Amino acid sequence: MDSRSASAGLMAQHRQLFPALQGKAYFNYGGQGPMPQAALDALFEGYRTVQARGPFSQSAGSWATEVTEALRKAIAAELSVEPGTISLTENVSAGCNVALWGLDWRSGDHLLLSDCEHPGVVAAAYEVQRRFGVEVSVCPLQTTLNGGDPVAAVMAHVRPQTRLVVLSHVLWNTGQVLPLKAIAQACRQADTREPLRILVDAAQSVGAIPLDLADLGVDFYAFTGHKWWCGPEGVGGLYVRPEALESLRPTLIGWRGVVQVTDGVIWQPDGRRFEVATSAYPLYCGLRAAIAVHNQWGTARDRYERMVSLSDRLWRGLSKIEAIARLKTTPPEAGLVAFQLRCPEPDRQHPRLVQFLEAQHIYIRLIRDPNSVRACVHYFTTEDEIDQLLAAVRAFCASREFASLESGRAS
Repeated sequence: MDSRSASAGLMAQHRQLFPALQGKAYFNYGGQGPMPQAALDALFEGYRTVQARGPFSQSAGSWATEVTEALRKAIAAELSVEPGTISLTENVSAGCNVALWGLDWRSGDHLLLSDCEHPGVVAAAYEVQRRFGVEVSVCPLQTTLNGGDPVAAVMAHVRPQTRLVVLSHVLWNTGQVLPLKAIAQACRQADTREPLRILVDAAQSVGAIPLDLADLGVDFYAFTGHKWWCGPEGVGGLYVRPEALESLRPTLIGWRGVVQVTDGVIWQPDGRRFEVATSAYPLYCGLRAAIAVHNQWGTARDRYERMVSLSDRLWRGLSKIEAIARLKTTPPEAGLVAFQLRCPEPDRQHPRLVQFLEAQHIYIRLIRDPNSVRACVHYFTTEDEIDQLLAAVRAFCASREFASLESGRAS
């Protein structure tokens, strides 16, 4: 057996750990990843443990504390930070809200978004504007996808009264990877009235690219476990840079975030202050097990390099389909590959393409802005899956209905 066959055999064996992958070509990791069997087993065993010990017993409470801190340490190791910098939340939106509502906003302050942020974060930013008289504006990053300087694009919109810049590490709609370290350095040097903080939506980066958050220098980094980490939905987190901790005040408050003292309560000394109350602790077991499964295959760097190689295979294959336009004109830097149909009615045809593929058990998703479709490639995606997707896209573009639209455009 040659090395290529041996490698394919090992990957096939690894994919057997993910029951949901059987019988389908899955390209929606940026929406939700399939859980490995080990995560499902850990989740179910966690619930059995709680019930066996007595849900509100000292024994169950000790167990909950143990699994909470075990997950915090596992996440911190993946992000190359200290455990105390991690607050456990439910998802990216929850983490972003901790940072957005935790600053002491004053009327006249300025909050800067990019034009590639998820609607959930955008909606929260505009509610901050409504409640506190904060001005919200948008900097154009879509235009830097195939040229231009993202750092300059951001800094051109920073004002003396800017308090917070909200960006994504990997842009969810185009797949662009932002130079966060350079942006963070520029923000620290900006001539603003108060320290300029950076909040990062890390939905498409955690579990997908190697990370060293201490080196990046960003202030707040909100992530989830149910996408690229393939954990259960309902578990995520927020990294808070130690130097930025005291700039945030807890908004949602409960017993997990405080310490009882003689004359009342005080905040927990680290990221735990942003945790609220009772959680579904067995989910923590599921996410920790999912992270362990990925590490069994290889390091974060190993996984990333394979992911980029496979994304490049898809990106190059799409270039050979005349009816397809790729959003990114240079090879992918992560696992997101977005593309468009060259047709006069993309609003109608993109949903039809997604439906056409799903009927063949091939799963991608729609993106509204820019109007496109998105395929997500993981390290355990196979070459055969990519070739299957490309063949199905070719078949759709050769279909009678699509061909008639093309003829109409030509005439």
